Amino acid sequence: MQGEKIHDIVYNLAEPVVESMDMELVAVEFVKEGANWYLRIYIDKEDGVDLDDCQAVSTVLSDLLDEKDPISQAYFLEVSSPGIERILFREKDFVRFQEALVNVHTYAPINGSKVIKGKLGPVNEENLVLYLEDGEELSVPRNKVAQVRLAWQD
Repeated sequence: MQGEKIHDIVYNLAEPVVESMDMELVAVEFVKEGANWYLRIYIDKEDGVDLDDCQAVSTVLSDLLDEKDPISQAYFLEVSSPGIERILFREKDFVRFQEALVNVHTYAPINGSKVIKGKLGPVNEENLVLYLEDGEELSVPRNKVAQVRLAWQD
């Protein structure tokens, strides 16, 4: 199976489990780092997740993944919080964090930079809008965006 297909299968398996535990499934990643594959499950809840939450989800998902066996190769399962500088993955993330300060990482420089910081404005399939510190409004094509992360604020 290819990474994207595994991602979708695992997301669909994990989402009801995580939601039944009163948490949100933020994202699923299936990535190869060095010689090893990692299945990363990011979870969150309103007051934040702790180690016990991660362990509880890991235990249930590990059993479910063993039963359904959607991944043919060996991998390490990691369950964690998305962190302070959480990546915005899904459309619901872009809606939830509209007006939040974000760092947009692009594949190629835009206005001389590959990282643009601003408040997240409207987002659609083609573009996302950033409101920059100098008051400028910048429309960034979605196909130029590598990653969007919440920006940590002091």
